[in-house]
Amino acid sequence: MSKRVIVGLSGGVDSSVAAYLLKQQGYEVIAVFMINWHDKTGVLDSDCPWDEDVIFAEMVARKIGIPFHVEDLSKSYKKRVIDYMFSEYEKGRTPNPDVLCNREIKFDEFFRVTEKYNADYVATGHYCKKETAIIDGKTVYRLMAGDDPNKEQSYFLCQLSQDQLSRALFPIGHLHKEVVRKIARKEKLASAEKKDSQGICFVGKVHLPEFLQQKLAPKEGNIFEIPAGSQLYTHQHHDSDQSLNKHQSDQASGSETGDDTGDYSGTADMTAAQLQDLSAPIKYRISDGAYVGKHRGAHFFTIGQRKGLQVGGKKEPLFVIATDVEKNRIFVGQGASHPGLFRRGLHIKADEVHWVRTDLEMQPGEQRDFQVRIRYRQPLENATLYMQKEGMYIIFTEAQRGIAAGQFAAWYHDGELLGSGAIAH
Repeated sequence: MSKRVIVGLSGGVDSSVAAYLLKQQGYEVIAVFMINWHDKTGVLDSDCPWDEDVIFAEMVARKIGIPFHVEDLSKSYKKRVIDYMFSEYEKGRTPNPDVLCNREIKFDEFFRVTEKYNADYVATGHYCKKETAIIDGKTVYRLMAGDDPNKEQSYFLCQLSQDQLSRALFPIGHLHKEVVRKIARKEKLASAEKKDSQGICFVGKVHLPEFLQQKLAPKEGNIFEIPAGSQLYTHQHHDSDQSLNKHQSDQASGSETGDDTGDYSGTADMTAAQLQDLSAPIKYRISDGAYVGKHRGAHFFTIGQRKGLQVGGKKEPLFVIATDVEKNRIFVGQGASHPGLFRRGLHIKADEVHWVRTDLEMQPGEQRDFQVRIRYRQPLENATLYMQKEGMYIIFTEAQRGIAAGQFAAWYHDGELLGSGAIAH
């Protein structure tokens, strides 16, 4: 008897080909389209959230020859993703709704509402892979990077659990996008030439300030420019940087004994004070810079943002380097290389540290070397992870641009995503 799979059919080419491949592999496939959002406030006119997608999805299901159903998850989506997003922006943080959507909706609520179909698995069109291994007699599910470097999407699934992975299938993770398109064209699927979706998961491409104004009222405040040559950058983190650089230099020259057995062990010791110093953002004051203009609400901006400032007359473009939502202030700096845009470390609170691979969970006092990314499509960066009682500190080999509270940092080893957590500040 063939295994039954529910495919989250979105109307896009990726999930369409996922459904087709599963049927070719002998699975009993059922397509289910998720309605997650009805309100079009702030959604750009050319990007309809779902009413066109459902037509494409049904046409694909008919072409493949599989049953098609529609489930409305909009109440759960609003409560578990959109309300969270508003709350985070109100606090001056930068959430990733797509990560939350996968954890809370596609691999949780969607699992629940499709239980009536008695399926063995749920499949999506994500560009990532799942591997199964037996470690110390136990079955372990590994979340692996997809083979297409331009579409690799494991980062969006960085909050999944072992239980969620056990029931998930990713049929196109081994393929490149152009191959997926080729299959869709060959099989004459309606979605073959459909453009990839952009913007917030299930909502569409939005004008963010207008979208956020559904709950967050505009509030005029001041913008202050911090000069690149500020003494803040001369002294902040100086001692900790010197200590870290010395350890890295010692490692390179063989002065410290590194571990090359593949157990992820790091070698650079850092004191608690140094970890806190390197991972803390600079706190700016009005006296540190000069007034340059007005904004309509600090909660509408994030670190590294350039658009929407509407301050002209500068030699180089202005970028947001800090926000203060309590006092409704924005601090900016000129140029993409302004030192205020860069940090060596970040902190994740203990209750926000999530391990996909629970068997590799770090304990307080442990440190390991991994590769880390803090946003989708960012190249993996070398870093040392330090687990402390109060949480995890991630210290990068090279300073990172645009670290913002609320973003998810995800850590990898040999192409496997091991864990993640929301950046505290």
